[in-house]
Amino acid sequence: MSLRYPYAGACHCQNIALRLDSDKTPAELPLRTDTCSFCNKHHAIYTTDAQGELHLAVSDTNAVERYRFGTKTADFLICKSCGVFVAAYMPDSSLAVINVNVLEARASFLQNELHIANLDAESLEQRLTRRRSRWTPVSSFVTTAATST
Repeated sequence: MSLRYPYAGACHCQNIALRLDSDKTPAELPLRTDTCSFCNKHHAIYTTDAQGELHLAVSDTNAVERYRFGTKTADFLICKSCGVFVAAYMPDSSLAVINVNVLEARASFLQNELHIANLDAESLEQRLTRRRSRWTPVSSFVTTAATST
């Protein structure tokens, strides 16, 4: 079954690309940030669709930092070449949340009300339960190793 709206995005150098497939318009998708220092320092603003599909593609795996902090349950995908944070990905559950700032339709998403979440009081189980119910299923994650010349 095909979802109606594809939202493409990538880091600045196009090494990490994504496509969110959804039946929802940007106005229907949530927009949030949180109070953690990582998100604040990266000015991360997130969206997700639990009924959608996310497709990730990495051109050079050697140029991707899978940064983990806090509960160490998600990989924060950062391009080592251009420095852009693209998404947080839970490989064990194949779920992700997207940094809206990398989307081509960014301006449409940024018209939504921004919810600020304080997640400091969440237990590990509460955090994982929230992610499983809200984060977007990752349907494909294609990676290619760098070629040496």
